[in-house]
Amino acid sequence: MANFFPRWTNWLPIKLVVCGILLVCGLTGATWYYVTPKYTKVRYQPIQPVPFPHDIHVTQLGMDCRYCHSFVEMAAQSNVPNTQICMNCHTQVQKDNPKLEPVRESWKSGNPIDWVWIHRTVDYVYYNHAAHVNRGISCFSCHGPVNHMSAVYQAKPHSMAWCLECHRHPENFLRPEDQVFNLDWKPEDVKPVEFVEKYGHPSDAREDFAKKKKLTQTEIGQTLKERWNINPPTNCQGCHR
Repeated sequence: MANFFPRWTNWLPIKLVVCGILLVCGLTGATWYYVTPKYTKVRYQPIQPVPFPHDIHVTQLGMDCRYCHSFVEMAAQSNVPNTQICMNCHTQVQKDNPKLEPVRESWKSGNPIDWVWIHRTVDYVYYNHAAHVNRGISCFSCHGPVNHMSAVYQAKPHSMAWCLECHRHPENFLRPEDQVFNLDWKPEDVKPVEFVEKYGHPSDAREDFAKKKKLTQTEIGQTLKERWNINPPTNCQGCHR
């Protein structure tokens, strides 16, 4: 009897199995890479030309984030401190410390310190720092507990899914505007009576927040979301302009 199928079809099942194995391996490898901290740079901690312990400057000495990152409330992109900012203190404090030699050399030569950028948004993503910090999004939400870092590292993934988590549910991250730069702030710190006097209640509130002992993050965030009319974009055009 003649064969109904050509001889090359004898290899078809084996080819399909091999292709299936390669496809599964490829998907596994891609997932393994693209959803892991290696890809999102979580815990990335480069060596800087000058060691700058944020835990000492912020937590121990009480320096405000805006003293060094002075553009964060006004510009789309935040800035790293220039040498003048460093020398405002270090002409007197630790002025002979050898670790600060790059700062002194920069001061003499006029060349900027070659800081290594950690939190850098890719070119095809639009992000405005001022729009976020002026509407209750703290440094902590994107950069983690920088005030307790002896050396800064990337604490959050800054992936699209991570950004959308906040854009879809901003009430989980909003805080009073006077606490944006307090990286140790917690919802329990809010005094309900004072909060209600200043911001009121959300439209769907079923109880008087002023009578509660503590407010939750959701209660605080929902109130601020309505008060400030916050409605972040969740479509492509919001970030890819």
